[in-house]
Amino acid sequence: MFVTAAYAQSTTTEGTETHDAAAGEVHTETGVAHEGGHGSGVFPPFDQSTFASQLLWLAISFGLFYVLISKVILPRIGGILEARSGTIARDLDDAARSKAEADAAIAAYEQDLAAAKAKGNAIAGEAREAAKAKAAAERAAVEAELNDKITAAEVRIADIKAKALADVGAIAEETAAAVVEQLIGKASKAEIAAAVKATAK
Repeated sequence: MFVTAAYAQSTTTEGTETHDAAAGEVHTETGVAHEGGHGSGVFPPFDQSTFASQLLWLAISFGLFYVLISKVILPRIGGILEARSGTIARDLDDAARSKAEADAAIAAYEQDLAAAKAKGNAIAGEAREAAKAKAAAERAAVEAELNDKITAAEVRIADIKAKALADVGAIAEETAAAVVEQLIGKASKAEIAAAVKATAK
């Protein structure tokens, strides 16, 4: 810590009110005696007698400050800026890579979805065609069975009709024979059959 002469003198003479006759008056606050014949009343930085030393110290201070700025502060600031630039560049690269991966995943998902839809439509079409073919085969089988049953029924109906007609003819002949016998007496079976056939026609 730097100690000025005025501060040192003030520590030795503070609290006393003695003064030197040649030195002049004593300052009442600090107790420092003013120098009588040496004070010029000029503000020290504007004192022309100290310009050379002030300029020297200004140059030294500026040089030291310049060296401090150029050798210490600026490299640190540059390093910080480079580190931040590298971090930002890496973050941008990571973001671009993540976006590319996301786009690729979306494209793959859409492709898989389209393939799944196409496969589903194909399976549904095949199922519809198979169902149609099965229904057509079943319908053909049912129709064939129905046709067979209808044919068999028609045959049975024809047989029943023939038997019924035969029975009707016999019944008619018997009835006609009985009626003729009651009315005119006995008649031959051939005549009665001929008469029944002629009536049936």
